Amino acid sequence: MADENVALKRKAGKDGDEKSYEMYIDGKWVSGAKSFDVRSPYDGSLVGRVPVAEQNDVDAAIDAGARAFESFSKTTSFQRYTLLKKISELLIEHSEELARTITSENSKVIRESRGEVARAADTFTFAAEEAKRIHGETVPLDAVAAGSGRLAYTVREPIGVIAAISPFNAPLNLVAHKVAPAIAAGNTVVLKPASSTPIIALRLAELIEKAEVPKGVFNVVTGSSVVGEQLVKDPRVVMVSFTGSPEVGKHIRDVAGFKRFTFELGSNSAVIVDDDLRLDEAVKRCVQGGYAHSGQVCISTQRVLVHRDIEKVFVEKLTGAVSKLKVGDPFDESTDISALITQKDVTRILSWIDEARKGGARVATGGGTNGKAITATVLINVKPDMRVFSEEVFGPLVGVTSYDTFDEAIRLVNLSRFGINAGVYTNDLSKAMRAAREIHAGAVLINDVPSYRVDHMPYGGVKESGMGREGLKYAIEEMTELKLVIFKL
Repeated sequence: MADENVALKRKAGKDGDEKSYEMYIDGKWVSGAKSFDVRSPYDGSLVGRVPVAEQNDVDAAIDAGARAFESFSKTTSFQRYTLLKKISELLIEHSEELARTITSENSKVIRESRGEVARAADTFTFAAEEAKRIHGETVPLDAVAAGSGRLAYTVREPIGVIAAISPFNAPLNLVAHKVAPAIAAGNTVVLKPASSTPIIALRLAELIEKAEVPKGVFNVVTGSSVVGEQLVKDPRVVMVSFTGSPEVGKHIRDVAGFKRFTFELGSNSAVIVDDDLRLDEAVKRCVQGGYAHSGQVCISTQRVLVHRDIEKVFVEKLTGAVSKLKVGDPFDESTDISALITQKDVTRILSWIDEARKGGARVATGGGTNGKAITATVLINVKPDMRVFSEEVFGPLVGVTSYDTFDEAIRLVNLSRFGINAGVYTNDLSKAMRAAREIHAGAVLINDVPSYRVDHMPYGGVKESGMGREGLKYAIEEMTELKLVIFKL
């Protein structure tokens, strides 16, 4: 703990304020002429003051990444494995402090923040292991007459400076999903964290420095979307890895120029509940999947499509479980739901609930506010033309829609302009196989909710949910170039 305090003082502002932070550029801690306050969504308390990066800061960070790439791209797999493993160990060593930082910045309940830190450590461990498995294959050119006397093989090579733009809702693990595979592949990174949760990214930078990652390999610039725009437009940046809204993703695609992209965008994930054989399990998982981090999860279970024959009993069980969720202080170990990231989001979701009511939906539980939080809400009789069905709520709300046939259920799932994960509860193998084949999503989970994710699986969406895949092996493929080598013998 003493070492942590020394580090904080070293990065404090000129006035010595330990709530002031600095950016991390080229292995140095850099202050800014201007700063902005990061405040708790729950009670408005000051978490810290963070610099606003100026154009020269972004330029310096990209330049540092470009210089570092020249040497870092030539490091061995084992060297990169060692660095990543050390970062993972440091995350575990400082896990409680990091969890409390996450909760302070975005009001995620503390036990979920602890889980996020543990997952981030796993993400770096998976990346370390995958660093040792980056390889190509031989290509049998002699399969045609013109290939006789030739030997061919492929290799995967790093691509350069990657711009990483991360969201507020998982501000450590979703940073890890960009930074860890980039380092594993031999790339360098300039990170622009969400302006509402930048401090945890700076905490990660402290640990990366402590792990002795070479200077310039990892850089953090903080500020508004203006900083992100400058970053993605720069021609020295060869790839953008972005998690956020579809609207911002489209804008990045339009302004960034000829680059690679990995986009993780919006969703309104659906689960089909087709029979009552797993009803209690389905209810339990819908509660877990629909209200984790107050519903502020890309694959939060939002739309529940229930066969009409079991709708009444399902709603009774779901409502009973959801009504027991406790709203309150995110540092209270017993809290389940806490403040949303902004008051604007509270207002928006309340207006969507009101719209649904006017359209014939009914609030089975919740639908109100408790401080800056929305109480855990279940809406029934939800129709496809309601925004709580067609758009991404990103809050503690689950909407229930009934159906008569399995074909209708699949059609309702596919009505969405999004498609990351979808779930299906059924004991009918033929229905499960049909759902896996016909649902248009990045993943279909049989007998589970769409909110399930482990960090080494391929993860990403279709339609307006994005492009490319995360999950360490798959992200490394996105972040490397395939080169073919041919020897004429």
